[in-house]
Amino acid sequence: MSDSSSKSTERPVVYAVVASTFFVGFGGGVVFPILPNLGEVLGISAFLVGVILSANRWTRLVANGPAGVLVDRIGTRKPFVAGLAIEGLATFGYVIAIESAMPEGWFIVARVMWGIGSALVFATAYTITADVSEASSRGTSMGIVRAGITFGFPAGMVLGGIVSEVYSNVAAFVLAASFAGLASIIAYFIVPETHVESVDSSISPWDFETTLPALTVGLVNFGLYFAYIGVLFSTLVLYLEVESLTLSLEFAGYGIDYGEQGTSGLLMAVSALSGAVFTISGGKISDAAGARMPVLLAFLATSCAGFVVLTVAPSFGAVVVACALIGAGQGGVGGPLTALLADLTPEERMGRAMGTNNIFGDVGGGLGPLISLPFANAVGYDVLYALSAIVPLLAGVVLVAGIYSYTGSLSPTVEESVV
Repeated sequence: MSDSSSKSTERPVVYAVVASTFFVGFGGGVVFPILPNLGEVLGISAFLVGVILSANRWTRLVANGPAGVLVDRIGTRKPFVAGLAIEGLATFGYVIAIESAMPEGWFIVARVMWGIGSALVFATAYTITADVSEASSRGTSMGIVRAGITFGFPAGMVLGGIVSEVYSNVAAFVLAASFAGLASIIAYFIVPETHVESVDSSISPWDFETTLPALTVGLVNFGLYFAYIGVLFSTLVLYLEVESLTLSLEFAGYGIDYGEQGTSGLLMAVSALSGAVFTISGGKISDAAGARMPVLLAFLATSCAGFVVLTVAPSFGAVVVACALIGAGQGGVGGPLTALLADLTPEERMGRAMGTNNIFGDVGGGLGPLISLPFANAVGYDVLYALSAIVPLLAGVVLVAGIYSYTGSLSPTVEESVV
């Protein structure tokens, strides 16, 4: 895409992608405050709850690669719209699950559908952004898109936590499904094709990106999602219950007492909103500095600090600070990390590179609940969170080693990174 064309279309396209991913993100967040607690109500074991929570990520593990290849083969628009529509149907599947005599089966089906849809959405959203952005503004644009996804997620968590307590779990799922449907409508009428002009049948369905930059960024993504989604979000509601930490508010003489679901939803929202803010600022700082590495390492250290604070809890204030720090670290890494991947990847292979990156992230996010829930029951949450604090540090080591090996520099400038 030419410079003039790119500059004239970048922001409108980015904002259209943001709107779509924001609304569909409700369905991704609504399940987290509700489902872990439903394990006891519906008689679902902790392990099976972990399977349900991680089913979408294990599905994406298989779907991410082909989704990225599909983007490079047929373009971004059709997979993007289709992915949003599938996620909307999956969100409505939660309604069927909660009313079913076999809720665990329906929840798994819905989460598998969500995995297929989100594989298409994530592969296309970032590829669209890479296509229309310049290197000098790529970090900001990637941050804005990631923030849109991230803002939808906490909105869903607040929705799931509060609406489920005030009304019902079904009401929360129906509302989330309605917003997901709106997302696909927005995408259909606004988001254009940005990636290919015609179908390229020469691209193999299994032609994944296995270059050193893609593998390095993917491993960092693995660690972040393992600690953030796989550990923090999967265990927070149960941690609050064990430590008897819930929120009580009084306004105009009226008291509001939130249970573990409502409190965890608000805390997850604090974390995700913090992440969204720093996703935008992290990308913008990396653009202004002309280098991604210093920003990435600073935010990896922030994530580590958040888990350290969470380890020395319990107090409600400490948990709030910990969630905000972990969210800031996760978010601050997001924009510069995807921008770095785009800097180091040829445009015609960006779909495949994003597919590879998403595979690693989903392995981390999928493996996390399977390990963290039984692990916390066996040895306690303090040990779990202390070990999780090490993960961002290891990710930093991998990042420095991989980028230095590929570029010969510990902190390459944006101009040096662009291929």
